[in-house]
Amino acid sequence: MSISEASDEAGTTLLNGIVDGSVDFRGKPSVRSTSGGWRSSGFIIGAEVAEKFAYLGIASNLITYFTGPLQMSTASAASNVNLWLGTAAFLPLIWGSIADSFLGRYRTILLTSSLYIFGLGLLTFSATIPSLCKDQETLVSCVSQLKVTIFFSALYLIAIGEGGFKVCIRAFGADQFDEQDPKESKAKSVYFNWSYFARSAGILTTRLISNYVQENLSWALGFGIPCLSMMLSLFLFLLGTNTYRFSTGGEGRKHTNPFVRIGRVFVAAAKNRQQTSSETFLLVPTESSKTFRFLDRAAITCDSREVEEAKAVLSLVPIWMCCLVFGIVYAQSPTFFTKQGSTMDRSISSSLLVPAATLQCFINLSILVFIPVYDRLFVPMARSITHRPAGITTLQRISTGIFLSVPSLVIAALVEMKRLKTAQDHGLVDSPEATVPMSVCWLIPQYVLYGVSDVFTMVGLQEFFYGQVPVELRSLGLSLYLSVVGIGNFLSSFMVAVIEKATSQSGQVSWFANNLNQAHLDYFYWLLACLSSVAFVSFVCFAKSYIYRNPK
Repeated sequence: MSISEASDEAGTTLLNGIVDGSVDFRGKPSVRSTSGGWRSSGFIIGAEVAEKFAYLGIASNLITYFTGPLQMSTASAASNVNLWLGTAAFLPLIWGSIADSFLGRYRTILLTSSLYIFGLGLLTFSATIPSLCKDQETLVSCVSQLKVTIFFSALYLIAIGEGGFKVCIRAFGADQFDEQDPKESKAKSVYFNWSYFARSAGILTTRLISNYVQENLSWALGFGIPCLSMMLSLFLFLLGTNTYRFSTGGEGRKHTNPFVRIGRVFVAAAKNRQQTSSETFLLVPTESSKTFRFLDRAAITCDSREVEEAKAVLSLVPIWMCCLVFGIVYAQSPTFFTKQGSTMDRSISSSLLVPAATLQCFINLSILVFIPVYDRLFVPMARSITHRPAGITTLQRISTGIFLSVPSLVIAALVEMKRLKTAQDHGLVDSPEATVPMSVCWLIPQYVLYGVSDVFTMVGLQEFFYGQVPVELRSLGLSLYLSVVGIGNFLSSFMVAVIEKATSQSGQVSWFANNLNQAHLDYFYWLLACLSSVAFVSFVCFAKSYIYRNPK
């Protein structure tokens, strides 16, 4: 085809409003005026909000259920919460690969939603199984083994469903915007901000409703409400089917597993390591990236696009590793932050006590306030200085969030030191059940700063990992972003286990003792603040040398 013919064809496509690289629900080329854009993403955002209501309705107060009805120790409960959250955030790597390889994002969402709903139903049933002791005091655990088995089976079934749902629905939502159209390309960046805003609204609502119901009415009802919310999520998603765009890069055709493709490139490069650069020069396209040139040797046996995929993923590894400490920090809100608040004065009136997990609402409130400020004030101001459409680069955004996590942890450590001193001054060191006469409002600053840090880091990571991988690997790209949280939770669980063992030897009191008035959460927060500082410096160094890629 000649250049003039190609130009005429592109002009005809643009004139007809056909979106290149996508089809509608009937399998016909997508028409811009009747598919995709905000009309489609509205249904997707609604489904995400309902799903987040369900997920955080379980996750935000899980440590209270572990230490209460399931009678676990504080350290054991925190480790179990971290392991579960880590699994839910790590599974997107598997589901993203499945979606990109053969199942497609739409069908993966339907499958995982069904597993999700079944798991929530099973979890609700487990909460109705009565205690064995019937309110009699005993030194033996009153928890039925059947209850524990069903509960954990349901919990990890939810993790399997949630892991696939969130990675695919976020990629599917971004697929509704055409990167080749200037207006839609700009709208996609806005979409990432406002979808995060909407999810935060859903999380805020569930922390106000579900946590109160669970602690004051019934755990079964508190688990049942999220189950209904997930049913609503699936309904909203299906409602928008007629308006969706389905990417031909990920829907409707089979692909080799992305892990297999990338692995094949590394194996081929290793086999051809004796080849000189001059021998592989003619096999490498002129537009090939100049980084990781040792992988160009794989072009002898692999497709050049596969080589570029491997380079794109490899370039993300240093950034990904530097963000893992933020993943550890991210794991503290539903665990030790919540336990910290449970020992303090949470009364609003003589009859109303605020659930400790509800304090996490301040994270979402700060997100809801700051995202419009970021989008309407910060971005235009930054744009006038940098002349970048988004104001600052995604890596600058992420580094700002990592930096803000440090003062959040410093404040958490200082507040915990004050709480311990207050408990000591009032003779409550040996009274774990007593309320420390210190207002829970002291925790608000660390939650607020934590939320602002989220706006920079989590939204930045989502946009960065989605945009810096080839189109065919975008589910995998978002999986890498979510795995930061997953691996962070695993590392947090590992750290808690190691520190618990190290600090409880020789008759010493553990940092995570069941009696928090004797424990030292402040030491743990100081440790995390130091690690975050190191991670920030490392991130900045790698970000300076990173070369942005065009995923097309």
